[in-house]
Amino acid sequence: MSSDNRETIPAARPVIGEEEIEAVVRVLRSGRVVQGPEVAAFEEGFSELVDGRHCVAVNSGTSALHLLLLALGIGPGDEVIVPSFSFAASANAVRLTGADVVFADIEPGSFGLAPAAVEAAITPRTAAIMPVHLYGHPAAMDALMPIARKHGLAVVEDACQAHTAAVGGTPVGAFGSGGTFSFYPTKNMHSLEGGMVTTADAEIARTLRLLRNQGMEQRYANEIVGANMRMTDVSAAVGRVQLGKVHGWTEQRRANAAYLDRHISAPGVTVPPVAEGARHVYHQYTIRVQGDRDAAMARLSEAGIGNAVYYPTPIHRLKPYWEPDQKVGRIWDLPETERAAAEVVSLPVHPSLTAQDLERIVDAVNSLGEMQ
Repeated sequence: MSSDNRETIPAARPVIGEEEIEAVVRVLRSGRVVQGPEVAAFEEGFSELVDGRHCVAVNSGTSALHLLLLALGIGPGDEVIVPSFSFAASANAVRLTGADVVFADIEPGSFGLAPAAVEAAITPRTAAIMPVHLYGHPAAMDALMPIARKHGLAVVEDACQAHTAAVGGTPVGAFGSGGTFSFYPTKNMHSLEGGMVTTADAEIARTLRLLRNQGMEQRYANEIVGANMRMTDVSAAVGRVQLGKVHGWTEQRRANAAYLDRHISAPGVTVPPVAEGARHVYHQYTIRVQGDRDAAMARLSEAGIGNAVYYPTPIHRLKPYWEPDQKVGRIWDLPETERAAAEVVSLPVHPSLTAQDLERIVDAVNSLGEMQ
């Protein structure tokens, strides 16, 4: 409870309604619960969000990234350019293939890979670029795709936070060699847990299906070395229900964000930027706070406003990456990444917010101006 005895507005609120519950019960009663007709139907339905690309459902967003990299043939000796300002899974998936992670800085004032930084990071070993559509805002795909084509590089879109985001009318997940999505419960849509890989290449899609299912399409006829990264029909049934709701939820998120944009006016607080031609879907509504961020977050919490930092420690400073780099004397120069990690605070923007909730959020954020 907040200090004024009003209920805290949560930073995120997963939606599990009666339709989702009924779908789960229906699947459980069917007896067909693992990678059956529900998964196939979910893949077909999700394809409509990514310009009809092939879709392969897996058990998590991390698995989606990992298997896509493997399907593209990326492994030891290769380098993949990744933003350090992201969730660790972006880099972890690269490391799991045996390839090396090369960190590039983000754009000033934004959170996506800076095209100039990407171009400067390319070496003869570079095999792929991994743009991350962080917080639901698409990366600068109009600039990154020409760089990839120029150097013959794969583009692996980490769209795990960006369902239905777009650049110039093209949805994320439909630009590169492949895209990946997460269906974790706090995402803009979920399947309890799960992930999806999208690709325009039928051979890559077939390889992905082999990789997720122990390397076999027909039982006991293993063609390659694979793993068990299948999605259950229970998860897919939830995902199918949420597919019917994601557009409405997204428009509510965008309306909530527009309200916050219009009314937040505290000095030292910057609302989320939106690039020209970009469709932001606001997985997070992430402001930047100048000055004492911890004190600002404490004040928001006292007012009953849920808030969080995504991500306080850039990936290049996490132990699995920092320590190996230090041993070889590698130092990453990522000033915009460091600045963002020190300033960001995410506020509630989910579709369950009421008009009164939005007013409370604005009042609390604007009160931060008193701390200046």
